Amino acid sequence: MAKFNKKKKGDLPAISTASLPDIVFMLLFFFMVATVMRQNTLKIENNLPFADQVEKLDKKDLVMYIYAGKPSANYKQFGTEARIQLNDDFASVSEIAAFIAAERASKREELVPFLTTALKVDKDANMGLIGDIKQELRKVNALKINYTTKKGSVFGRD
Repeated sequence: MAKFNKKKKGDLPAISTASLPDIVFMLLFFFMVATVMRQNTLKIENNLPFADQVEKLDKKDLVMYIYAGKPSANYKQFGTEARIQLNDDFASVSEIAAFIAAERASKREELVPFLTTALKVDKDANMGLIGDIKQELRKVNALKINYTTKKGSVFGRD
């Protein structure tokens, strides 16, 4: 004869894990869409100057960034004079031509005429370095130049 067990009062039913894979994939998709990858690690101080007439660039993927400024606190072994940073490394003025050529080669042929060079220069950097950068850009025919600034009053009253 079979024995019948009585149900114990107060037992909780087991938690259903049927929807767990759906939740995991939904979270994975959310973080893939919402996460922004950092472009470059700055090794220089980059306190941008202010400007009162600022425009946003339309296509950020057609912009090549050249950074200039004094090495930050973690990179004081490179001196205190303003330096150039291309991608994630310090560079000299003579390396700008190779940088521009590599950036042009990484883009589709029809997009090359639309490439813009953005100079993100610290407000305390000397103009001699910026002049040298501009001369090197002229040599490689990179004539579309953008100066990146912060929006605000030039005189600091805003």
